[in-house]
Amino acid sequence: MNNEIKKQQICILGSTGSIGTQALDVIEKNPERYEAYCLTANTRVEMLAQQARKFHPACVVVADDSKYDQLKALLDDEPDIKVYAGKDALDQVVEAEPVDMVLTAMVGFAGLSPTIHAIKAHKKICLANKETLVVAGELICDLAARYHAPILPVDSEHSAIFQSIVGEGDNEIEKILLTASGGPFRKFTLDQMKTVTAADALKHPTWDMGAKITIDSASMMNKGFEVIEAKWLFGVPAEKIQVLVHPQSIVHSAVQFRDGGVKAQLGVPDMRLPIQYAFSFPERLYLDGERLDLFKQPLEFFEPDMEKFRCLAMAYESMRRGGNIPCVMNAANEVVNLAFRQGRCGFLQMGEIIEHTMNKATFIQTPTLDDYFASDAEARQIAESLL
Repeated sequence: MNNEIKKQQICILGSTGSIGTQALDVIEKNPERYEAYCLTANTRVEMLAQQARKFHPACVVVADDSKYDQLKALLDDEPDIKVYAGKDALDQVVEAEPVDMVLTAMVGFAGLSPTIHAIKAHKKICLANKETLVVAGELICDLAARYHAPILPVDSEHSAIFQSIVGEGDNEIEKILLTASGGPFRKFTLDQMKTVTAADALKHPTWDMGAKITIDSASMMNKGFEVIEAKWLFGVPAEKIQVLVHPQSIVHSAVQFRDGGVKAQLGVPDMRLPIQYAFSFPERLYLDGERLDLFKQPLEFFEPDMEKFRCLAMAYESMRRGGNIPCVMNAANEVVNLAFRQGRCGFLQMGEIIEHTMNKATFIQTPTLDDYFASDAEARQIAESLL
């Protein structure tokens, strides 16, 4: 009898980012189970080439066409690794026959198209790209059901909710308790927040993430995205999703059931755990690293201040209005997030511009995929004009 496990072939969209590099660590620790079939990056070709030399994927893709020659030259002595470039290449590589699962760890709206292609190719989706469900949650859920493509959450909060409902069957969820660290400005007054800089915002107290997501965390827009994601992933309306500010980042999220019982998933802040759980579900594999010591610190929970964190309020508002408005909100946020990092926009101004963009953009009640692309382009234009 052959007990050998068939190695799972993984395509990592965004292998040079925080999630992508930790996913490669999981692959490296479990070489008998997982193999990197394809690695992709947006622009960081040197790092992508380094990863390719180490993990020997069948192919690599750089989304930025202009970087193709540089990447090709860097991997000139690796003839077995095919090199591609461009957004169409991302869409095509996820459909490759050997691919078993696709980790969508790209940041932003750019993750939507390859995720749709992967779903239509019946691949298992390990979802770490927030914007996919924020922008087009209904469309994605319909496609996943139609093409029988499982979506497993990689975000620590959604993984925690998922882990809390495993084994609960059809038991009704009364409330989702979505935790947030509160970011670096949790104790700041509104006046103090007027003058914070991108350098201040990039000092996240517990998680090590990319710049865009770290800023979204500081503004709590990240948590707003997660509320929208939770709505689609777990079929729970917005009013049943409560955000709790939990500075210790130990309770990653919890679920309250109709009998009042609450199940939570706890652990040290280590993104490798939810990544590995998405890869191996329903099995739990050994993971090295720090273990949780509940004697070390108290667990505190606070209500978020919606006046200070307007972005979180805007996310709830976008869900209330529905249609293409979450897509509009996301596009405006991508514009102001970058503008804030470049010093072209104040911290509190981000929420104001997002709100104005949501009010000015064309409303579409039941958007198609083409509508989402058009709404994204229109919202970016409006947001830029407001800067």
